[in-house]
Amino acid sequence: MNTIMRKSVLSVAGLAFAGGVFAGPIAAHANPVDAKPVAVAVQADKPDTSKLIPHGTQGDQSRITLNDEQTANAKAIIAATKKAGLPERAAVISIATSLQESKLENLGHLGDMNDHDSLGLFQQRPSSGWGTPEQITDPAYSTTAFLKGLRQVDGWQDMPLTQAAQTVQVSAYPDAYAQWEQQAADLVGQYWNS
Repeated sequence: MNTIMRKSVLSVAGLAFAGGVFAGPIAAHANPVDAKPVAVAVQADKPDTSKLIPHGTQGDQSRITLNDEQTANAKAIIAATKKAGLPERAAVISIATSLQESKLENLGHLGDMNDHDSLGLFQQRPSSGWGTPEQITDPAYSTTAFLKGLRQVDGWQDMPLTQAAQTVQVSAYPDAYAQWEQQAADLVGQYWNS
């Protein structure tokens, strides 16, 4: 396109051509606009999926619909993880563990259905030194206790979720944690910056 033709096309479009460079709207041709302020919602950046699920999910994934209490418990786990100064991946491991252990419900004593004296979001046991029943049923405390155990696992950041969770929990079903990784990552992605 020759220079004269380019200048003509750009002039019609409201752009200036200055020495081979396009120079934005031409103020002389601009019509005044009755501008009104516009509210713009800015969404916080969501955590990078590669940080949430660095190894990809393992096996079939399970998913449950959460009620308000379960959602509040997921948010409490995220808050405790942030307070501990740990990254999003630690929250994913914690939430997946809680989904497996209690479906994100803060379990009290379940009588004959109870696994020994396991309580709370992570089914931690007072008799195993996790804390008192009152402490274990406090979501912030139980998450902090879980995270303390996770920090003691060398290389937990680079392990598959189920291996990191099992090292802390010592479950009879070590591979069961993996099925909750996608839902846990989705929850962390949704609530980490809220």
